[in-house]
Amino acid sequence: MNYSKAYIKTLKETPQDAEVSSHQLMIRAGMIKKVSTGVYTWLPLGLRVLEKIKSIIREELNKKDCNELLLPILLPSTPWKQTGRWTEYGQEMFKLNDRGQREFCLGPTHEEIITETAKNNLRSYRDLPAFLYQIQTKFRDEARPRFGVIRCKEFIMKDLYSFHADSDSLHKGYKDISQAYRNIFFKCGLNFYSVDADNGTIGGSFSHEYVSESEVGETEFAICASCGYTATIEVAPTAIKNEESGTSDSKDITEVNTPNIKSIDEVSKFFETQPDKILKTLLYADEKKNNYLVVVRGCDEVNETKLRKVLHKNLILSSDKSLPTGFIGPVSDKNIPIIADTLATGLKDCICGAMKKDTHFKHVYYGKDWEAIKVEDIRSLNDGDPCPNCNKQLSIKHGMEIGHTFVLNDRYSKPLKANYTAKEGGLKPILMGCYGIGVTRLVAAIIEQYHDDKGICWPASVAPYQIEIIVINSNNEKQIQTAKNLSELFTKDGYDVLVDDRDVSPGFKFKDAELIGIPYQITCGRGLENNTVEYNDRKHPNKQEIPLTNVTDFICKEIEKELDEQKRNSDNSSI
Repeated sequence: MNYSKAYIKTLKETPQDAEVSSHQLMIRAGMIKKVSTGVYTWLPLGLRVLEKIKSIIREELNKKDCNELLLPILLPSTPWKQTGRWTEYGQEMFKLNDRGQREFCLGPTHEEIITETAKNNLRSYRDLPAFLYQIQTKFRDEARPRFGVIRCKEFIMKDLYSFHADSDSLHKGYKDISQAYRNIFFKCGLNFYSVDADNGTIGGSFSHEYVSESEVGETEFAICASCGYTATIEVAPTAIKNEESGTSDSKDITEVNTPNIKSIDEVSKFFETQPDKILKTLLYADEKKNNYLVVVRGCDEVNETKLRKVLHKNLILSSDKSLPTGFIGPVSDKNIPIIADTLATGLKDCICGAMKKDTHFKHVYYGKDWEAIKVEDIRSLNDGDPCPNCNKQLSIKHGMEIGHTFVLNDRYSKPLKANYTAKEGGLKPILMGCYGIGVTRLVAAIIEQYHDDKGICWPASVAPYQIEIIVINSNNEKQIQTAKNLSELFTKDGYDVLVDDRDVSPGFKFKDAELIGIPYQITCGRGLENNTVEYNDRKHPNKQEIPLTNVTDFICKEIEKELDEQKRNSDNSSI
């Protein structure tokens, strides 16, 4: 492809609304264009990357005997109501009525429709297991779309569903697809973790999240360097042993005037104590506007996923004009139910808000001064907490979710009556697994790991073009013809080539080459007088002159060396 004919429109300036590197570079490199908040057009350069990723996904899934299909985007409400998710899914679901006032949604996910699609064809144990997948557009009405394609309202996702006769088959299929996922991410050049995760609105018995380590990611996860334990902080259990609670030899609760002392840091300094000796109390409300006081130690944060599982309902942070903001505490006559973290109930002689403005209590004891209706692990792990497996220190990292796998069991087959005839006779519900990859998000994840202050540095496996040939003088016939000859040779060997033949300054071409980030670059310039070209590796800049007769063999070997390394990582990985 000649640059002069390609639809590549780069920008010098960084858009003001682009907060993170991947968003900035995708806009500047001409990969995407914003249409509306959370909605983007994929331009030709970006689309080429998407198609490379899709090819890797298809290659690995087809090796596992998975079958590709394409489900509709416009989904009827009936199966969603049968599974209970028509209301459970919440405000993220785009809903609409047709002219006959029949209810539909734009598919945020496809568990219901794939079950409806497959159930009439998978009638016998002889039809199982079966693996069906699609690469399809999804729609979710995100409350806060951000970071470009990392969190948006419209995105492309690969979702795969497996159907099984028994638990052994389901878990074998889950393991096989998990291995395929590892191969996919390695071939995309990503560093990633597979972590225990929350099932969320998908449901099922357990799940794993695939997380690309990134400072801009919205997933926090714990990792143990000693034993290899990994889990998102939503599900990672607390392994800290509780202090012995009790009220023997306790001091009397005392009211203290604390004018404008509200935050944990302010309270800690005022009382000259550590945050882990303070009770942090937050007001939450459920969907029916019922209030709850949620109590953790001052050094901890409430884990809302754990809290939801404890109460089997969704709670959101709330406020109440009758309660003094900044001075709320569990010692109260307000008759508000209290949910407490296990570690908070172990604190003796601690401090808390007194439910009165500018006032705190000290010498507070659980069991004497306050009690909770539920005491559970509802805190998020902190960096340095003990590992639940080996008790060594955990590290807390940030990452971007790029994939998620679920063991669904009969979560969807049972309400949708997807049954099969068992070998021994009789009907049984089909057991299911569900496996998703955020295809558009993968592009951003790769850029977050592969960029510098000049632009993108693509891995060869997903680069829009593996090789860029820069012609210094577009009016020089020898340079143009050499670039054309080299392009034909590389193309014949199966590589994608971009020839920058534009009539612009060399400096402009070099800056665009750095921004777009094609991994292997050749410059046709004055060196041709000596039958040499300049070679540069975008990820490891090291410009060198190479004889024209050797350049194709040299670069082909460099590309294959990089692809072989990714394949070795994939082959050496195991679940």
